[in-house]
Amino acid sequence: MREYATEAIQYWEPRRVICNLALASVVVAYLVAAYPASKQGLTTDSILVLFLLAVVANVAYCAAYLVDIFAQMSGFRQLWRSARWILFAVGLTFAAILTRFVSIGMFHFQSG
Repeated sequence: MREYATEAIQYWEPRRVICNLALASVVVAYLVAAYPASKQGLTTDSILVLFLLAVVANVAYCAAYLVDIFAQMSGFRQLWRSARWILFAVGLTFAAILTRFVSIGMFHFQSG
């Protein structure tokens, strides 16, 4: 179990930085795109909400560990190790879509 956990940490933690940067870039992109109207959305409460959502996103990111360790313990370990990037890509895409919707609402972004 220790070997599986260590390998999971080595794989997922460097990608957590990538994930956080990607989600932060979505927020900044919508903040900039909606400027100057988005300036009204930047209040102490909205900044605290963004912080809370960042913590929730990082807690949700930890779900990958459950899948990873379970898959490593199975007979599909080698296949999983070469394909777990798919879990990262799907999870990051899902998180970015959620972040987009929150950013649109928070910054009153209007397209077109």
